[in-house]
Amino acid sequence: MQTPIRFSNTHETVIIRGLLVLLVSLIILYLFPKSGQFRYEYQKGRVWQYPTLYAPFDFSILKSEAELQLEQNQIRDRLKPYYRVDVTVRDRVFSTYKRLFPTYFAALDTLPENQTLFEQGSSILETIYANGVLPPNEQQGLDSVYLVQNNVAKSIAFRALFNPNTLFSYLTLKLEENNLEAYSKPFQDLFFELISPNVSLDERFTAEAERQALNELSKVRDLKLEGELIIAEGQLIDENQIAVLDSLRYAYSLEKDKNKSYLWIVTGYGVLIVILFSLLLMFLREYRPKVFADNKQLGFILFNMVLILALTTVLIDFNVAYIFAVPFCILPLIIKSFFDARLGLFTHVLMTLLIGFIIPNAFEFIFLQIVAGIVTIQTTNQLHKRANLFFSVGQIVMVYIIAFIAFTLIQDGSVWEIDIRVVGLLLLNGLLTLFVQPLIYIFEKLFGLVSDVSLLELTDTNSPLLKQLADQAPGTFHHALQVANLAESAANEIGANALLVRVGALYHDIGKIQSPNYFTENQTGKKSPHDVLTPQESAKIIIAHVNDGVALAKKVKLPERVIDFIKTHHGTTTVYYFLKKAEEFDKEGLDKAEFTYPGPKPFSKETALLMMADAVEAASKSLRNPNIEQIQEFVNRIITSQMEQEQFHESNITLAEIETAKEVLIRKLINIYQLRIEYPE
Repeated sequence: MQTPIRFSNTHETVIIRGLLVLLVSLIILYLFPKSGQFRYEYQKGRVWQYPTLYAPFDFSILKSEAELQLEQNQIRDRLKPYYRVDVTVRDRVFSTYKRLFPTYFAALDTLPENQTLFEQGSSILETIYANGVLPPNEQQGLDSVYLVQNNVAKSIAFRALFNPNTLFSYLTLKLEENNLEAYSKPFQDLFFELISPNVSLDERFTAEAERQALNELSKVRDLKLEGELIIAEGQLIDENQIAVLDSLRYAYSLEKDKNKSYLWIVTGYGVLIVILFSLLLMFLREYRPKVFADNKQLGFILFNMVLILALTTVLIDFNVAYIFAVPFCILPLIIKSFFDARLGLFTHVLMTLLIGFIIPNAFEFIFLQIVAGIVTIQTTNQLHKRANLFFSVGQIVMVYIIAFIAFTLIQDGSVWEIDIRVVGLLLLNGLLTLFVQPLIYIFEKLFGLVSDVSLLELTDTNSPLLKQLADQAPGTFHHALQVANLAESAANEIGANALLVRVGALYHDIGKIQSPNYFTENQTGKKSPHDVLTPQESAKIIIAHVNDGVALAKKVKLPERVIDFIKTHHGTTTVYYFLKKAEEFDKEGLDKAEFTYPGPKPFSKETALLMMADAVEAASKSLRNPNIEQIQEFVNRIITSQMEQEQFHESNITLAEIETAKEVLIRKLINIYQLRIEYPE
């Protein structure tokens, strides 16, 4: 029995595949943390199921994020800003004062009075600049600040500094105290002209002081000594125990870094990675042999896994809370678009297990991602439709949020403890997942793969190849359209990729372009070209349309997923008419291989459906005035014959799905022949 894929056993192919997996494994090992893993898993609100835990060594209990945030806010509230004095402003103001004073007081008659007013104005300026003048619109409401002058900082009351409002009120007061009300107008005009701010906020110095104060903040709130009880077996884990266990986890990683060799840690990670990649390779070899045999497709899957893992590790190093924003479901969506849903879910589960090694609360993460992955796979296959993509992403985000709220209720026992920031990150996750469409387009160009978007373009019957088929083999073109309708309907019923089936059906017989007149659907007269040929010669021409179709498809660069339908639509069946004709002449010396299609057999649900629809549609042309019972018997006989020849053994189609496909084909043929049930008189 032929297999659907002939594996390339050349040393070169095996070496490339091995190097590819090795390279990806090394990249993942490099991305993984090099510290050991804490052996206990725990969640708030759950019971401690391990033996009673005592402190294995002295360690500090770290403050929680909320405690640290509260203390940081208190430090910022208490911090005095730094204002710096510009000493050059005072000198410039007094110089301007000496120059402008005669202009504003020129009406004075006697020199002594003039000198007295000048000295009184100077005294007021001295007082003003001894305190300092703020610029307009400076912040108010501060109690005290640091005033820096000549690199010396002193604490002063903020209200001691003058601003435009207090400055002229002070000037009016001083003029009244010195009995200078008569000169109020020229003094105010003069001071308005020359007074300039000499005190300004030193933002850099203030920010540096804040940074130093925050750095000096202790992150430790308590100390656990070696041998002290941490938590007893069966005890409920509350917020206090969470803080102690988190601190122990952190201290444990530091101790591992100090006392254990990286070699053992890397070895442990290496073993786990080898196990997971072995599972992936075994799955591909057993259920997706074509992907396993194609290093480009295998590399594409591994590349996407590494891409997601790299993004995750970068965000974890930055802030572990951002893990909720990583669009993990992009991976199954991409794999599903280029291959199938089963492979998409399998790779998603493996990716989730890999990332579970390096994040806290791995159980919660793995549960969320596997549930979301299942929802992703069960959503519509037609991602090329924008509405369907939005609907799928909406379902994913809804599942994320509902599951997260459920975990919060379990751990905190209150709906008011739900972290709104995490909900926001999950919504961001959904927005990032929408980028799957441009990513699919980019990957198509980079890796030469085909998605449903490209398949949709191939359904255009005005494409050059299909127009050539319609012109040179119109009967075959009509047959292809009929088969496409039949197979697509059956695919919709059993949940297969209906778009892929339709495209495969449209192109499955393009090889008949080479010799269209040798196929009955294109013959217009009573005479057939086969009348002058031997059965062996006729069979050779008929069988050749498969290889001719493959060659033509490769020439016009049709995707491999479409070429698969050309290769498999006859499987390893025989050209029955010419085989029987040859048996009439020489049954004993007959070589049956000359009348057998080269295969391979169908190796997916979609290719199996095409084989059924193609055989049923072609044979239905021989029916003359059929009734419903004849069509039912006719379809059952053809598909049963294919099953007896084990044509569907290499595909993953089930018996129940075959029965469903039969019912669809029968119903569609009844509609084509416009048959109705005969009612009794």
